[in-house]
Amino acid sequence: MSSAWSPFTALLVCVNLPVIQSESASSSAPARDDRTHLLDLSLAEFQTWLTEHGQPKFRAKQVFGWIYEKRVRDFDAMSDLPKTLREQLAKEFVIYRSQEAAVQTSRDGTDKLLVGLADGGEVECVLLRDGHRRSICVSSQVGCAMGCVFCASGLDGVDRNLTRGEIVEQMLRLQARLEPGERLSHIVMMGMGEPLANLDRVLGALETARSAEGLGISPRRITISTVGLPPAIDRLAKNGVPYNLAVSLHAPNEELRSQLVPVNEKIGIDAVLAAADRYFDASGRRLTFEYVLLGGVNDAPEHARELAQLLRHRTVLLNVIPYNPVEGLPYVTPSKRSIAEFRQILESGGVNVMFRQRKGDEIDAACGQLRRNRNAK
Repeated sequence: MSSAWSPFTALLVCVNLPVIQSESASSSAPARDDRTHLLDLSLAEFQTWLTEHGQPKFRAKQVFGWIYEKRVRDFDAMSDLPKTLREQLAKEFVIYRSQEAAVQTSRDGTDKLLVGLADGGEVECVLLRDGHRRSICVSSQVGCAMGCVFCASGLDGVDRNLTRGEIVEQMLRLQARLEPGERLSHIVMMGMGEPLANLDRVLGALETARSAEGLGISPRRITISTVGLPPAIDRLAKNGVPYNLAVSLHAPNEELRSQLVPVNEKIGIDAVLAAADRYFDASGRRLTFEYVLLGGVNDAPEHARELAQLLRHRTVLLNVIPYNPVEGLPYVTPSKRSIAEFRQILESGGVNVMFRQRKGDEIDAACGQLRRNRNAK
């Protein structure tokens, strides 16, 4: 078992603590705002807008510096911009379009935000503190259509894809919870939704996250999680940016995986593994496979042996996640004995394996616990 830290180590967060903070006490729907969401724009697109409106291109980097480095939310605070430009920007653009509906903090320092979107939808995102590392878990869709039977995010289905700006705004809201001297270190697209089902907008948001004018986070510290959509994995490989890829496997054979991950019926494990292999060949980045361990379902010794057979000749890290209970679902966390035996078989089989540490689970922020509709619980 690897003892090295990874951005997956902490992503086991979610329990229902009382709401301790909200951005607005009003429950009424916000008035319609037709201004452009500035976070939807790349630096180049914003530069084009500025030149088309008689402004120099360098103003774009100034504005982005205020937003991404200085964490400013209002154009009026951008003191090195001419007042007339600040007024023009305020008329044309909005920086934050959503509302911070609720905040929960666990005893281990994990923060979970419930973000209310402009159209009334909701998503959850998480900030994890681990030593000097500050990692965020970000959602890509309102809900999820993949149907993993043990996961809370898909209980209400999927409503829509998030925009580039809505994804970036989650990052900024979580960044804003850091102290002035702190900075984000890792991003995982592992919140609500299937990132590869919204690939264009996810890649746009990550372009901002990794750019020097944005959050300046190396692609080596950015992970995209997927249940395994081969055409989209191939598109991600052709994108040419070596993000980390985490494939949610959850079963070592076709029959069991199709029970747990229904989309597998149309895809198959072999196709998922082949696409992951192609991504490794194209990117050179070690693959991560995720396996949620469900008591009495996929945690038997024969499952561990099958899993070892699948992975032993691949350059991978197997991230095993003892199940985080979801209210209303029948699954349970395996016993300590089952977990220990499962691990022993994998390690004996030559698999590089890590068992994820649990953080934030008392605020329902752990892997599989984020929900599209928190009020439906």
